Amino acid sequence: MTLSVSSPPRTIRIGTRKSQLALVQTQWVQEQLQKLFPDITFEVHSMSTQGDKILDVALAKIGDKGLFTKELEVGMLNREIDFAVHSLKDLPTRLPSGLVLATITERENPADALVVHEKHKDKQIDTLPEGAVIGTSSLRRLAQLRHHFPHFTFKDIRGNLNTRMAKLDAGEYDGIILAVAGLERLGMSDRIHQILPKEISLHAVGQGALGIECRADDSELISLLKGIEHSKTRDRCLAERSFLRELEGGCQVPIGVNTVLDGDNLTLSGIVASVDGENIVKDTVTGLAKDAEQLGIQLAQLLRQQGAQEILDKIFTEIQRGS
Repeated sequence: MTLSVSSPPRTIRIGTRKSQLALVQTQWVQEQLQKLFPDITFEVHSMSTQGDKILDVALAKIGDKGLFTKELEVGMLNREIDFAVHSLKDLPTRLPSGLVLATITERENPADALVVHEKHKDKQIDTLPEGAVIGTSSLRRLAQLRHHFPHFTFKDIRGNLNTRMAKLDAGEYDGIILAVAGLERLGMSDRIHQILPKEISLHAVGQGALGIECRADDSELISLLKGIEHSKTRDRCLAERSFLRELEGGCQVPIGVNTVLDGDNLTLSGIVASVDGENIVKDTVTGLAKDAEQLGIQLAQLLRQQGAQEILDKIFTEIQRGS
């Protein structure tokens, strides 16, 4: 008689960036999976990415794609880690061969927030004084804010949230623009002075959601990861990512979105803006949520007809020239 010996429970290695926000997000994913699968060990492995190491150059000048993901993706392909947790807005819309976006978790508020120096606590963004110095590292935010507030002075700002807050509080900036979701996840909601309405700033593709990437051939792991997927967030983000992919835009391009789910219907709004904020094309499409990716393509084609591609081509040329 042959006795069957069951294999020991699998140990799954989670990859993450070393930043405080990335670790908080990854620990949340680890906790959710541990609750669902108590017999499996989930280990966190952290590493630095190119975007973490280069802090004295504007993101757009380093290069668009994979700034915060490439090292993690190499780790997965080399089987050093099994999956990676990303802020979905950092994950390129075209993934390396052999990797897939397995799961999208429930989204936090995807909006942008204004955080101000103490001396401006009685003001909103539209009442800040002429020449106010506003810090942002995002071309998307920069383009939209320049369009609405050409009288502000804009200054690049890099580093983790604590570093940026310290620069603001030291008086280097009158205000800085950050993601609401990041501030909330780090327990810094009290620093949110104003949540910017979508009429002023459409958010980044995938902002507020976490994307979990793994090897395409790991069907067992993909099945486990589906346990923490949020279907409504998935539909919204798939539409947004499809829109960005169709326009061939990286994360450092002035492209903003907003998605609203109403029952089975999904409404997707998108904007493409020149960096100086002078040229903007914007439109909205509505359809069934099950056709999310097709809606993204449809919106991209609409904006192309209105001149979006010419705006993007000019931006790519300027970035390549290092201007």
